[in-house]
Parts: sequence; structure tokens; C-alpha cells
Amino acid sequence: MIFLTVGTQLPFDRLVKTVDQLAQKYHLDVCSQIGDSDYQANAMQSAKFFAPDELDEQFRQSELIISHAGMGTIINCLRIRKPLIIFPRLAQYQEHRNDHQLDTLNSFSNVKGIYTARDEQALEALLSNYQTLQAPDGLDTPERDQLTQYILSLATA
Repeated sequence: MIFLTVGTQLPFDRLVKTVDQLAQKYHLDVCSQIGDSDYQANAMQSAKFFAPDELDEQFRQSELIISHAGMGTIINCLRIRKPLIIFPRLAQYQEHRNDHQLDTLNSFSNVKGIYTARDEQALEALLSNYQTLQAPDGLDTPERDQLTQYILSLATA
């Protein structure tokens, strides 16, 4: 199953409609959290919001997450090692007040397991072959472990 989330603050109909159309075209099993939107999904299950425990369960059960470029979702996917496609809200479509989500997208564009879709065509290319997308390595890195061990050694010296 694929899980689409648009966060809790703003609706994101452009993303929801696009994923709904692609779910129909590619016969994808998609569950979505669409926020405060009036859009009626045709090819995917949808709910405006999930309770926190239900949301956690959706993340755990999903093979892939699709989201706006929200830091909470990005960090969660890294933590639980789920592949993520991020699709930014854009000011030109009045989806946000500025294009800070493009900055977020650019910052994560080279992170393993995080896939960036700048437009609907890029999203379709990723979704049409989503089974090949790799999961992230998580938030732990060898460098972080080395630094932690070094700091601990100073504390015991």
C-alpha cells in the first residue's frame, strides 16, 4: 500500500488529484490523508485526518509514502526507513505563502530513500516504477556514532 499525506495545516488538492489519477491509471492501492479539502477521491481511500496512532499505523504499513515537503513527514520516514516521494507546495499556485518547500526539496534531493518530484510528470515517473525505490538508511550514520563515542570517551577520561 502507498500512503499519501498532505500534513495537517493546509489542503493540497493538486497533489491529491494527481495521486488519485495516477492510482487509477496504474491500479495502485493508495490510502490518503487529504486535510481540509473538498476533493472527492475516486481511486483511493481518503480521510481528512487520522488520529496520531492511526497515522503511525499508516506509516508502518505502507511500502511508500508520498507527501508535501514537510519536515515532520521527512524525519518520520527517515526514522522508520520508508521510501518517500516529496512534492512541494508552490506559491505560484497559492498552495503556500512562499516557496520554502522547494528549499526543503533541494536539501533532501541527494538523500538515499528520499525521492523528489518537482512536477506531476516527475511524480508519475516515480510512481509508475515505485517498487524499485529504495528505503532510506535511517537517521543514524557512522559519523554520528563516531562523534557520540568520542564525546563519551571525553566524559569518562
